[in-house]
Amino acid sequence: MLKVAFAPDTIPGQNALILTVAEKRKLGEQGQKLDKKLGGALSRAMESSHFTGAKEQTLTIMAPAKTRLTRLVLVGIGDPAKSNAALFTRVGAAAVAALNGKDAQAVLLVDRFNSLTLAVGEAAAQAALGARLRSYRFDKYRTKMKADQKPALKHLIVACKETSAAKARYAPLDKVADGVYLARDLVSEPANILYPETLAQHAASLAELGVKVDILDEKQMKKLGMGALLGVAQGSVNPPRLVTMQWLGDTAAKDKAPVCFIGKGVTFDTGGISLKPPGGMEAMKHDMAGAAAVIGAIKALAGRKAKANVVGVIGLVENMPSGAAQRPGDVITTASGQTVEIISTDAEGRMVLADALWYAQEKFKPRCLVDLATLTGAIVIALAGEHAGLFSNDDKLCDQLTQAGKSVEETLWRFPLGEAYDKLINCPIADMKNHGGRDAGSITAAQFLQRFVRKGALWAHLDIAGTAWQSKDLPLSVKGATAYGVRLLDRFVADNFEDRIEF
Repeated sequence: MLKVAFAPDTIPGQNALILTVAEKRKLGEQGQKLDKKLGGALSRAMESSHFTGAKEQTLTIMAPAKTRLTRLVLVGIGDPAKSNAALFTRVGAAAVAALNGKDAQAVLLVDRFNSLTLAVGEAAAQAALGARLRSYRFDKYRTKMKADQKPALKHLIVACKETSAAKARYAPLDKVADGVYLARDLVSEPANILYPETLAQHAASLAELGVKVDILDEKQMKKLGMGALLGVAQGSVNPPRLVTMQWLGDTAAKDKAPVCFIGKGVTFDTGGISLKPPGGMEAMKHDMAGAAAVIGAIKALAGRKAKANVVGVIGLVENMPSGAAQRPGDVITTASGQTVEIISTDAEGRMVLADALWYAQEKFKPRCLVDLATLTGAIVIALAGEHAGLFSNDDKLCDQLTQAGKSVEETLWRFPLGEAYDKLINCPIADMKNHGGRDAGSITAAQFLQRFVRKGALWAHLDIAGTAWQSKDLPLSVKGATAYGVRLLDRFVADNFEDRIEF
């Protein structure tokens, strides 16, 4: 794990140096001093390259003369007058991505520019966050990696004028990064290692941070009538679990109704009897990314001691074909008492969420509900990996989530709900069917979930099927698990349920 520290904005004598540069190749205060010391070498290097100081653009100068630096990386911030927190998060990430050599330690100098609209301390803190997020790797099962294949950077010193402010700003962001790391680890684990019982154990570890964790087993869920969740699980030898995680950080009002996050935790999804095609089925280990995001968000909130009451509820199952597995055509009774005809056993996530949503409302009477799930392939077709789908019964809640996602660049795109779509899941032999056909597949899945939301409850559903895992490197993450939703949920709580300074 990358270790981050802060220091005054001075030019280091050795190791690697990353220096921020504004558009039009404009150097900041320390950059100008260094350029003068080097006889204009920085200016000449920029002029002889395509580097202009545009946002996230980088230029590497190896072993610059007249210094003991191993390398000097220039990273662009664009127009300082248009800077914001998200930009500097990307700047820190771009800096780490450029340091792919043998340097074990580097200094990232967040330079001063007269027109910079963001406080230098905050800019430095956000850059440190971006560096941590981009430095994540999941290599635990690679036993034959060569030394030059492993990330060398272990220590990053972020240098800036406002060191104390940067440290204070970074403290909660560091805890959010911890939550992101946990979620990425969980999504990356193979299904023979991570199944309902072991995933529940990871959630239970949050008790060390003051989170109250309760785990329901199969017998307890049967008593509660959770036929939807249990029906998905009945084909697997791995028994299901339902986990609740309570963070009561608003000490002045611990009895206040909590915000509630619900996550789909299908630790492996074969499709059940409605078996998926074999090609790419290995990717179905990350069908629990919604649950991982909830666990990661609760860790982030508890880690930074958020002044809010938040509950996470995750339904954990494995969807397998066997002689005991649920069949298409079966009719089950959910915890709400409503009945469902199973059209496709591969439409299992909504079944898990149906009972988890109902249980969350019955037990916690939350002020709002937000569920996250890798729910439909249709959302991937519609949005690829650029946005997650957003469905809700409340405009204000939608706006709050959308703004939170925009702030941390975990973007959402709202889809409609309505009676015409709801009719597509009507059923002649049960209260509803679990699949509405190919048309509007993501919408009918959301309509199904809405039938388990009590009248008057504020609810939003995030379909993260396209954003939870990426097959290419992104600005803030390497290819693989993204932990999409952790930072969004944390920011959603910070912006709307905590009375404190924005960070």
